[in-house]
Amino acid sequence: MISSFTHIARLIRAAFVFAREGVFGSVDPGLVPPPGQVALKLARLVERRGVKQGPRISRALTRMGPAYLKLGQFLATRPDVVGVGMARDLESLQDRLPPFSQAEAEAAITTSLERPLTDVFASFGPPVAAASIAQVHRGEILRDGIRKPVAIKVLRPNVAARFRRDLSDFFFVAHEAETYSAEARRLRLVEVINTMSRSVAMEMDLRLEAAALSEMAENTRDDPDFRVPTVDWDRTTHNVLTMEWIDGIALNDHKRLAEAHVDLPDLGRKVIQSFLRHALRDGYFHADMHPGNLFLDDSGRLVAVDFGIMGRLGMKERRFLAEILLGFITRNYRRVAEVHFEAGYVPAHHSVENFAQAIRAIGEPIHNRTAEEISMARLLTLLLEVTGLFDMTTRPELILLQKTMVVVEGVARGFDPKLDIWKIADPVVREWIERNLGPIGRVQGALAGGGELARVLMNLPDIAARSAKVLEQLETMTREGLRLSPESIAAMGRSEGRKNRWRTVALWIIAATFIGILIAVRNL
Repeated sequence: MISSFTHIARLIRAAFVFAREGVFGSVDPGLVPPPGQVALKLARLVERRGVKQGPRISRALTRMGPAYLKLGQFLATRPDVVGVGMARDLESLQDRLPPFSQAEAEAAITTSLERPLTDVFASFGPPVAAASIAQVHRGEILRDGIRKPVAIKVLRPNVAARFRRDLSDFFFVAHEAETYSAEARRLRLVEVINTMSRSVAMEMDLRLEAAALSEMAENTRDDPDFRVPTVDWDRTTHNVLTMEWIDGIALNDHKRLAEAHVDLPDLGRKVIQSFLRHALRDGYFHADMHPGNLFLDDSGRLVAVDFGIMGRLGMKERRFLAEILLGFITRNYRRVAEVHFEAGYVPAHHSVENFAQAIRAIGEPIHNRTAEEISMARLLTLLLEVTGLFDMTTRPELILLQKTMVVVEGVARGFDPKLDIWKIADPVVREWIERNLGPIGRVQGALAGGGELARVLMNLPDIAARSAKVLEQLETMTREGLRLSPESIAAMGRSEGRKNRWRTVALWIIAATFIGILIAVRNL
């Protein structure tokens, strides 16, 4: 068990790094109590001379290492915790670290695959990208006598131990904050760190990323504009992920896109529609769709890489998303409000009419602007801010969706500043609504419900037989009593006296329930 002193010592070091990078210089002293103002003045004394303006906290987190870098990236998706301004600063945080050595990478592969490197790969090149948890190498495999290029992702050595150490410090801070701060308890900081811990644990098992790739490949196999790399399962383990090498043009390489005469507005359309299709149709989307993770292949299809962060939406969340988008398009603010209440996001004690009024305050300004001026991501951001006034509980999946939409929309508008997001989104949203909420959806829902009813009806004979057996046993017990030894009776009398009366009552309640089931079966 790590002592509080050890946690505090490590956190003092982190505070020193933040002070050196000028993080505390951006804090308004007027918002800090007097003791904290003294600490801020001391922090300014150790600030590096000539420290650059801009994302200071991003520089500090990068210096602190992988766990702090991941914490910053995670908090960028939680503006409800750190505030909108801080979340925007953290969005610029790049998950890039110096690569570890070639020898370490080769040793990790040999150990993980339990075979010599030369038996697994025909060639194994130097790292081409390095992040906080893993780095990627280009290699080749022999298949039917032909060399095929592959991307090999290798986990950083000892990264799990480093994360465990730093995460224990984060938990210490969260627990202490919730002990002394009502605001920290409201924000559920311990749960925030728990969520981050689970997310990082999944990222550190590369088999789970391979599974994410496989699942999305199945979902998108018929998509005309999108695909994912294929996984080489024979060369994939907990610490190593081998997949198809993508030779496409990265979407952040504007020079190559121009040289290839790519239709940029159409590329923006593909980005928006692919994301919405995955979120609505599949309920499973790539949650880190920045331009460096997206490529355009020779056939004109988008190819996504780096599946460490994925988002899921249940049917309720997908219906919520589709209906609020359509509600804003049609100016049906009452329906948008009702969807929030039906989904259980806003407590029932609030007024639907008052909430619809707040929604109108967001929606009406949209209709005074041209289509290319309307940001769908900004609209969802405002919506989440307003719902906070109505005690809407934090929905991590919706926040992750909103943050991903901000990135996706930014990518698309980078290719066409006049992109009409609503016009592009409309066919995807309407197709999903017609299929799931229209007549076809109702028929499918009825068929699904009929299937459930059929399964229940098929099980009714077994239920009836079991019910009759239980009733027979209860009748025997009532007529002859329970046959117990004197020792058992004495023991039960000493320790269970009062409980037995309640158990007898419970048995009669169970009997009455089974009688009700038998009557229902008889009336079918």
